[in-house]
Amino acid sequence: MSQPTADNGAGSRGNDDSEAQNLPPLRRDSQGNVDLDSVPDVIQWFLDFDQRVAIIRHHNVEEIFQWKQEKSRATGEVVFDFKQAEDRLAIGIIQALAENDSERALHSWISQLLNALDSASKANEAAAEAYKLDLRSGASIVKEAEKIPSAHGRNDFLINCWLETLCTAEARVLGWLYKEFYGRAFAP
Repeated sequence: MSQPTADNGAGSRGNDDSEAQNLPPLRRDSQGNVDLDSVPDVIQWFLDFDQRVAIIRHHNVEEIFQWKQEKSRATGEVVFDFKQAEDRLAIGIIQALAENDSERALHSWISQLLNALDSASKANEAAAEAYKLDLRSGASIVKEAEKIPSAHGRNDFLINCWLETLCTAEARVLGWLYKEFYGRAFAP
């Protein structure tokens, strides 16, 4: 699934006042420590202003997410029922921060996200080429996946579409938070 490439400046820090207005609102306490209660505001900022994160709200992504939840339920997996894909993203980011509370752990988690993103992206490119899938028209990706002859192949493709979108968005937000928490940009 192709991701938008425009960057709204979330990762840059210039002196331009309009750019400063656009930075996520991560608050700090009187000692300069990050106020973790402001993380939801940061997530919301990225959903509102960063195209690579906001794509999680696209109707095609939502359709894939709902398909994935239903598929998981149908196979007997215990699934937390999220109302929307963006809710899943937000909870995933907060869980990632709770479970990876050191620089090393968060670095490792972001690296895992980037590896999963790379694998999903390559698998999607191969499937799109092999089955002549039109992923740029804006039509339903779930319907387009019906061109893949095997159920297993369709499932893999749609799961990879979800992973590609989710990992992109989560890595983007966590990468920004990593820089804010540890004072240096994430580097794989």
